[in-house]
Amino acid sequence: MEDDASAIALRGRDLTKTYRMGTIEVHALRGVDVDLGEGELVVLLGPSGSGKSTLLNILGGLDKPTSGRVLFRDCELDMDSEHALNLYRRHHVGFVFQFYNLIPSLTARENVSLVTEIARDPMPPAEALAMVGLGDRLDHFPAQLSGGEQQRVAIARAIAKRPDLLLCDEPTGALDSKTGILVLDAILRINREIGTTTALITHNAVIAEIANRVLYFADGRIVERRRNAVQRAPAELAW
Repeated sequence: MEDDASAIALRGRDLTKTYRMGTIEVHALRGVDVDLGEGELVVLLGPSGSGKSTLLNILGGLDKPTSGRVLFRDCELDMDSEHALNLYRRHHVGFVFQFYNLIPSLTARENVSLVTEIARDPMPPAEALAMVGLGDRLDHFPAQLSGGEQQRVAIARAIAKRPDLLLCDEPTGALDSKTGILVLDAILRINREIGTTTALITHNAVIAEIANRVLYFADGRIVERRRNAVQRAPAELAW
């Protein structure tokens, strides 16, 4: 079980995921229980293939478990309904991936606007970009931005709809340490100022120090859970 929390934003219970490759079964998740507290920042740490991304995709409604349940604020997600999952993703979840997936022909502001046009209570794109330190880059195209700036546009796009959950899969994986610090700063600012419950996947153990809690994965299971006594700023990390 998880550490006590005043309120739980997201619960996963006995989650399994099995892939079939011909006659071979691959067990990506093996009965995982996980809670994410409201406003919490949790780092998922472990080697490639340990189940981190599979879990995040299931919690975010991008994938379905072979068995188990996901509950958002104590309401169970209907994993058999594409419509229900689409509404859950649209209204409650923001995603950030290792690769930015920006549309090259659109400016930073226009890339963020793609989300705000379908959100229920969006923030203005310029406000979202200002929150990640790009208030002066609104009308630049992706090709005119560095890798770190493009990733921060992707974060702005994810948070512009004011999601309850921000799920980040290796957001600094393609970046150098200096640029990674800027990206992590942006994620922490969103977590603290908006109160967005945040889960961040990394294979870099140093990054775990920015979290409230750390979940260690191996072979499709959470093998250790730790609460950080001190939540460090990205600039304090020994990259």
